[in-house]
Amino acid sequence: MNTSIQIGKIMGIPIKLHITFLLILPVFAWIFANNPEGFGFSDVESATLRYSLGMATAVLLFTCVLLHELGHSFVALKHGSKIQGITLFLFGGVSSMEEIPRNPKIELKMALAGPGVSLFIGSSLLVIHDLFNTGSSYFRIIWLIGYINIILFIFNLMPAFPMDGGRVLRAWLAGRMSYINATHAAAGVGKMFAIFMGILGVLTFPPGAWLLLIAFFIYIGASEEDKATEINIKLEGLKIRDIMTKDVATVNPGMSVEELVNLMFKSKHMGYPVMNGDKLSGIVTFSDVRNIPKEERINMKVSQVMTKALITLNEHEDVVQALKTMTINNIGRIIVTETDNDRMVGILSRTDILRALQLRE
Repeated sequence: MNTSIQIGKIMGIPIKLHITFLLILPVFAWIFANNPEGFGFSDVESATLRYSLGMATAVLLFTCVLLHELGHSFVALKHGSKIQGITLFLFGGVSSMEEIPRNPKIELKMALAGPGVSLFIGSSLLVIHDLFNTGSSYFRIIWLIGYINIILFIFNLMPAFPMDGGRVLRAWLAGRMSYINATHAAAGVGKMFAIFMGILGVLTFPPGAWLLLIAFFIYIGASEEDKATEINIKLEGLKIRDIMTKDVATVNPGMSVEELVNLMFKSKHMGYPVMNGDKLSGIVTFSDVRNIPKEERINMKVSQVMTKALITLNEHEDVVQALKTMTINNIGRIIVTETDNDRMVGILSRTDILRALQLRE
């Protein structure tokens, strides 16, 4: 299920709205509309105007979040990183890039770019408000967005993953120790922040419910960043050809789905390349057949359910790249091809990568 909607591109970067963003936007609009003067528009008599101002503030807030992420992305593109997209969701925005550079100086620039954008927007709007304020509700939006951007600047510089401050801390530590140790240390600081915020959230509940949510988000983000970095470093230098399965079991497109399911249970393999003679036609996995009713499997062929849009990688590419490709496309195996042509020479699964990690440990 696709949970994000692409609304356009900026600097060639796809901009997407996550379903959680679409759900939270009216909530933010309601909060701004009913908050007291200073932080909202509850004093505005017209309900239509009040909720219009609330929605406008919510949209402008997330626009500023998008600009924050574009700040990160601009610096990343400048240093050769590829940005797969920016997604706005429940807690803000996320830039999805293929790889964060290991160079501490570059990572530091990238980490500071986003908060720098928030600081610039916030300070500029507050100055504009002070210089030209007429006291109208519209100028209240300028002050409110400026104030929130300053808060975002401060909050994002907290030294805790997945906030920018966590990456700033790691970049600083990476100049003094190994990259993996710097990641462990920065992630540890992030987890301590999360635990502290969680305790504070419990003590101030129910208003502290937001703190509990943020604490959970920070703790999970720090743990995932730590684990992902450790995996990438352990897999460094390992090529797909070193760990792929070369003796690949295949099926033909004329096989019935019932025969395929029986083969899967018998061989314990959940995915097979589909070969039509010497030609690779597609790949079929358990995900392709599990929802087909039993009574229909005998008359349905593999060719009718297989995935024809193949994702392949060259045998000389890095295992780290293969893992990223699997994660991005939400697949469990990749067909491996020869260097000079598209002839299949093997298949790489998540199980193969997990086994390699265990051996390297």
